[in-house]
Amino acid sequence: MEAYLDNAATTKCGRRAAELMIKLLTEDYGNPSSMHTMGGKAEACIKEAGKKIAKTLKVSEKEIVFTSGGTEANNLAILGAADANRRAGNHIITTAIEHASVSGPMQRLEEMGFRVTYLPVDEFGVLKMDALEDALDEETILVSLMEVNNEIGSIQPIAQAAERIREKAKDALLHVDAIQSYGKRAIYPKRIGVDLMSVSGHKIHGPKGSGFLYIKEKTKIKPVLFGGGQQKGIRSGTENVPAIAGLGVAASEAYENFEEKINHIYDLKRQFIQEVTKIDGVSVNGKTGRDSAPHIVSVSVADVKSEVLLHSLEEKGVYVSAGSACSSNKPSVSRTLKAIGLRQDLLDATVRFSFCEQTTEEEVFYALECLKEIIPFRRKFIRR
Repeated sequence: MEAYLDNAATTKCGRRAAELMIKLLTEDYGNPSSMHTMGGKAEACIKEAGKKIAKTLKVSEKEIVFTSGGTEANNLAILGAADANRRAGNHIITTAIEHASVSGPMQRLEEMGFRVTYLPVDEFGVLKMDALEDALDEETILVSLMEVNNEIGSIQPIAQAAERIREKAKDALLHVDAIQSYGKRAIYPKRIGVDLMSVSGHKIHGPKGSGFLYIKEKTKIKPVLFGGGQQKGIRSGTENVPAIAGLGVAASEAYENFEEKINHIYDLKRQFIQEVTKIDGVSVNGKTGRDSAPHIVSVSVADVKSEVLLHSLEEKGVYVSAGSACSSNKPSVSRTLKAIGLRQDLLDATVRFSFCEQTTEEEVFYALECLKEIIPFRRKFIRR
C-alpha cells in the first residue's frame, strides 16, 4: 500500500485541469499576443482563468497577475512594492517563520539598504500582535505575513494585523503569502485590507509552474521582469496558457463543496494526532484544532532523526517531508521550529504530514501503523 501524505509540498494535478492543459498544448496552442484567431483563443483562456480565480476571492479579474508560481509571486510582491514605494520610507516588516521565497527577497532588500524587522512568534507559531504594533512606524512601507505556516500549520491573524497597520501606518501595504491557505480557507482580501496576495497552483491540484499575485487596484508596484509588456507590464513574458488555464480550473474546484472537503481534512487531522501522540516520545508542534490549518501536522519523534524516519516511511510507501520541500531536497534546521522554541534535540527529529481532500482514512491509519513499527525499531540503534 502507498500513502501520499506530502500534500503541503505538492498535490496531484486534477483530471479536469490536466485534460484542459493537454488540449491547449496540442490543439489551441496559439500565442496569446498573436493577432490571429489561434492567439485570440489563447487570450480568451487566460481571461477565463482570471474570472474563475477572481470569483473565489470576490475581486476583479483585472487585479490578478499570473506568475510561474508562489516564489515569483512573493518576489514580485515584495521587491516590486519596496521599489515602487521607496520614497515613502525604507522600513519593511515580516516574521521569523516565513518561507524562503519571502525571507530571501527580504535579505536582498537589506543588502539594498532597506531596514527589515523580523517579528517573533509564540510557542504555537502565531504572530505576537504587540510586536507588530511596536514595530510599525512612519517609515514602514510594507508588511509581509504568511497566513498559514507551511511547516506547522499555524494561522496568522491577518484581519487583526491589517487593522493595526491601518491604525499606525495607514499608507503601508500588506502582503499575504497565501500559498498554504488558498483553497483551505475562505479568503476575501478586500474585506480585510490585504493589498497583495500570493498563490501557487500546485498546492491546490493545479499544475506546477503556475501561480498568481492579487494586486489591489491602484497599488503601487513595479515589475521585476522586463520585456514584452504582457499583463499590463507588471509581468512580462509570453503567458503559460496551459498552466494558467489549469490553475483556473483548480481554483474553481478548490472552493466547490468547500465545507465538506475541509471538514474531511480536519477529521483526518484529528484522528491522526489522537493516535500518533499515543506513541512514546512523539509530540505535535503548533496548535492542533480548528485554530490551525486543516492539512498540516508537524510531528517530532524523540531519538529518531527526521531523515531516518522519512526514508524508513518511504520504504513502506509512506511519503512525508522533513521541513519545507521547496527550499532544499536535503533537510536543514528549520527557522520555524527554532522560532517556536522547540527543544534542540527535536530540531532534526521532526517530520511533516500533510493531507488533502483526496486523502483517505485508510492511508492515515496505514501511516500510523508504520510509525508504530518504525519508531521503536529505530530507537534500538541509539547510542547512549
